[in-house]
Amino acid sequence: MTEALEYDVVVLGAGPVGENVADRVRAAGLSAAVVESELVGGECSYWACMPSKALLRPVIARSDARKVPGLRDSVTGPLDVPAVLAHRDEYVSHWQDDGQVRWLESIGAHLYRGHGRLYGTRKVSVTSPEGEHHVLTARHAVAVCTGSRAVLPDLPGIADARPWTSREATSAQQVPGRLVVVGGGVVGVEMATAWQAFGAQVTVLVRGDGLLPKMEPFAGELVAEALKEAGASVRTRVSVAEVVREGSTGPVTVVLDDGGRIEADEILFATGRAPRTDDIGLDTVGMEPGSWLPVDDSCRVAGSDWLYAVGDVNHRALLTHQGKYQARIAGAAIAARAAKVPLLETDPWGAHAATADRAAVPQVVFTDPEAASAGLTLAEAEAAGHRVRAVDYDLGGVAGAGLFADGYRGRARMVVDLDREVLLGVTFVGPGVGELIHSATVAIAAEVPIARLWHAVPAYPTISEVWLRLLETYRDQ
Repeated sequence: MTEALEYDVVVLGAGPVGENVADRVRAAGLSAAVVESELVGGECSYWACMPSKALLRPVIARSDARKVPGLRDSVTGPLDVPAVLAHRDEYVSHWQDDGQVRWLESIGAHLYRGHGRLYGTRKVSVTSPEGEHHVLTARHAVAVCTGSRAVLPDLPGIADARPWTSREATSAQQVPGRLVVVGGGVVGVEMATAWQAFGAQVTVLVRGDGLLPKMEPFAGELVAEALKEAGASVRTRVSVAEVVREGSTGPVTVVLDDGGRIEADEILFATGRAPRTDDIGLDTVGMEPGSWLPVDDSCRVAGSDWLYAVGDVNHRALLTHQGKYQARIAGAAIAARAAKVPLLETDPWGAHAATADRAAVPQVVFTDPEAASAGLTLAEAEAAGHRVRAVDYDLGGVAGAGLFADGYRGRARMVVDLDREVLLGVTFVGPGVGELIHSATVAIAAEVPIARLWHAVPAYPTISEVWLRLLETYRDQ
């Protein structure tokens, strides 16, 4: 075992989060080693954000085109599914990470391929696929950026059923004739949207009352309505009790808690995420394997002066863009502490504190229609003790929406803090609304007073005019 490998910073995990930590500390002049057991670029690049959006973009573009006079008759046929899958494969570089490796090398970071584990204070052991062992010592910090993994429920027959998780759903090469999707969160509804459009008969099973439970209720209602119109079945208040696969390639029988049975060719479980910390040596530093890692606003693990947890593993906001944001924060904090400079003295922008994780987290669900939100829902704001008012507006009543698509259906809501008259949350549901959400994020993060938002004039005729209508509704209530 080699003991002479020392770096300023060791990063465990080379997904977008780990890459950004390495980039920030290298930009500050610190040396960095990055350890990766799979593909450089991580979950987002190969099995999540990028492939899912490559699959969904043709679905949504076709849907939008069918609502435009003069164009709808040109898009009456089915999608060219092989072309869509081929484009997806190209977008994920055919699951090869050469380009990502070259980028990592270009910033001067040292890549170690293999399984990395904490090995005590400021140390990481790496076992390569060839069985070689190294111990990397960090002078200043170790950053755990190992992300999260899909959770499968403990159900009879599930192991033999070989179910899909998000990875199989975004990388499959064939369209199943019948697909059961268990779970109504983001992964569930996006993959239901995609595979239904590709020709699968999709059934969505949800334990709760509706889809997208972490967003405003109307978001899930509008998405469910659209899925049903597309031919999918959406069943709520139902749970899976057992899964049975016939032989190695036969159909799957899904046994429900009410005694019902559904037969499908594949079953996707989109039922949550768990931290990838079960085998990274947390026990060697007095922490529980498999646990989420609580951190302060600089992403430093509670009770440590050298260990950082960035991205999904800290459970603050399980979104790629928030993880990359945290990585920039953590990288700046590590560099400042390495230079023994108080954070506040080098932080005119507040760049060492991940405050956006609490106040203004944006998210877009790329279904048809899209659902986009930033900040708190009405229920979350009320539960937090704020005195609030929800202001709603029918997006179909905005001139730009009618021009975007015939029969445009959508809804907007802003949640106003009545004591300070600033926005706490905004939700849009409708075609094309994903591009609206950054304006909401800016308004929430900057705590722009409602009186000043009145002077942010939306261009006419665009869907952004909904801002004017929301403000007028608030004023007139």
